Amino acid sequence: MSEEFGPTFITVTDEDGQEIVLEFIDALEYNGQMYQAFFPAETEGEEEDPDSGLVILKVLHEDGEDVLSTLDSDEELEAVYNLFVEALFEDEED
Repeated sequence: MSEEFGPTFITVTDEDGQEIVLEFIDALEYNGQMYQAFFPAETEGEEEDPDSGLVILKVLHEDGEDVLSTLDSDEELEAVYNLFVEALFEDEED
């Protein structure tokens, strides 16, 4: 992914109603479905959460718009996570 124009950030709302700022890392297609990977953005004054890591969301098309959603199963999450990790490490080797 090119960072020519700087990072891309989005804000999502979790199931508890809290807003979370995420930094877009990469996107990939798996079994005909598009997925996007993010890292939680670091915010000044906030302590770093040791549990924060790669966030993977599925891109769904609803009413002509792209909507981000959580994945349906642990198996789906594991398969897509492994693909993103491979891609991230592949980029570091270049």
